[in-house]
Amino acid sequence: MKVYLAGAIEHAPDKGKEWRADLAEFLQREFGHEVYNPHIEEPKIITEEERQKFRSLKTENLPEFQKIVRKLIRNDIKSILTEIDYVICLWDEYAEKGGGTYGELTFAFYHGIPVYMVTPMSLQEISGWILGCTTEFFKDFNELKTFLKARFLDS
Repeated sequence: MKVYLAGAIEHAPDKGKEWRADLAEFLQREFGHEVYNPHIEEPKIITEEERQKFRSLKTENLPEFQKIVRKLIRNDIKSILTEIDYVICLWDEYAEKGGGTYGELTFAFYHGIPVYMVTPMSLQEISGWILGCTTEFFKDFNELKTFLKARFLDS
């Protein structure tokens, strides 16, 4: 099984690294599941030079920035469509500001891939579109882990 870890990167304080690393370790240890972590995949997709200048290109050279972002988008979508069995998403105020998580959840939904969402937000605060794309909701990662243990260890 392979899981895609969706959530904020661009606007998140730590670029979403900590929760992804913690959850990846849990998923691999507990279930032996492979993990698609955008932070680990990005260096495989774009060059070191592109990574170093990436954020500044957004305001300095938009066409070059778009070229790099499009490589990342194509790779993420291809992975979701061809490798992923389920998606875990951290939906928070940082994910709301971005665009990638919306797209990832929409593609997963459209292709019948379950989306398990962890969110500190009330459902009233979350876009109806996102609610429609999500299979199960959890208030924190402990609740998600309990669900996943029941789903993957007790079945």
